[in-house]
Amino acid sequence: MSDTQFDKSWRKRTSKQELALWLGWLALVAFFVFCWEVMNKNTIWAFVSDAPRQAMDIGSRMVPPRWDYLPSLMEPLWDTIAIATLGTLMALFMAVPVAFMAARNTTPSTRFVRPIALLIIVSSRSINSLIWALLLVAIIGPGVMAGIVAIAFRSIGFVAKLLYEAIEEIDAVQVEAVSATGASKAQIMDYAVVPQILPAFAGITVFRWDINIRESTVLGLVGAGGLGLRLQESLNVLAWPQVTVIFILILITVLVSEWVSAKVRHAII
Repeated sequence: MSDTQFDKSWRKRTSKQELALWLGWLALVAFFVFCWEVMNKNTIWAFVSDAPRQAMDIGSRMVPPRWDYLPSLMEPLWDTIAIATLGTLMALFMAVPVAFMAARNTTPSTRFVRPIALLIIVSSRSINSLIWALLLVAIIGPGVMAGIVAIAFRSIGFVAKLLYEAIEEIDAVQVEAVSATGASKAQIMDYAVVPQILPAFAGITVFRWDINIRESTVLGLVGAGGLGLRLQESLNVLAWPQVTVIFILILITVLVSEWVSAKVRHAII
């Protein structure tokens, strides 16, 4: 056998793959240049260069915090926690049926019901909670109720997606064992499916509640109640020491919710 038959050296990619890779990088660079041009089109660079001075000026006005404003924030803080908690509970009632309809091993119909469930999940996840709040404030008026429903609509997709993935990953052997006893579909669901997804369901619930605490703090900026409403009021009158107190309270609230969420998830898992 001649040496010419071994002249071909090993290559990580074929010529077509190399060409596709370079075209991909070229498209990425072109997209970056396009985005840069769009950004520069309406950017006033004089304001950008002056931004550090403006930030220092506002920062100097934010200290010292106005601590006597703190007691008046207790009710909005309670509203924020209520928005996150009730919104999460409302989302669970709607997300659980959607998750079972979306999972391939529990859906009544993979051709008709499952696509509808997936559409609900995608629609919920693609619209931000602030946009939901804007729409709901216009429909049902400003206040806590709009915030609760906005949080719920935003959370449906998150909870349902993670839950239906957990349902699809259950151990089929347990389902087959319960089915072999002659159990009905409701009994199979009760004894074979639900026990396997309960830890995941609990973890998803607590995790989403933690996220909703953070999101509910800013819903008031569009009139949906909570701390965000007081933040908007303080910003409108340039009451920077009050803004500092609100920021500190939001930070403490988020840290506490994160701690609670971590402890509960650790206890469950």
